[in-house]
Amino acid sequence: MKLRPLGDRVILEHQETEEKSQAGIILPDSAKEKPQEAVVVAVGSGKSDDGKTCEMQVKEGDRVIFSKYSGTDIKVGDKEYIVVRQKDIIAVVE
Repeated sequence: MKLRPLGDRVILEHQETEEKSQAGIILPDSAKEKPQEAVVVAVGSGKSDDGKTCEMQVKEGDRVIFSKYSGTDIKVGDKEYIVVRQKDIIAVVE
């Protein structure tokens, strides 16, 4: 299955988090926070709900930081993605 975002939405792929804490304690999955850093997998066309076209400021392959409680988590096969609006992306990591 292939995902194609619509409008001003962006599909992000979470990056793996560190298995240990800074003190060397191994963290179980339930204790880990989801990362706020991800890689852009796909970008929509740029049209928003009100019909205006907005320029998409990110592209596939960009590493970005997004708002903590934004987006919709989805799972395709064994991979997890998050679909966010462009306005929920805070920064591009360079």
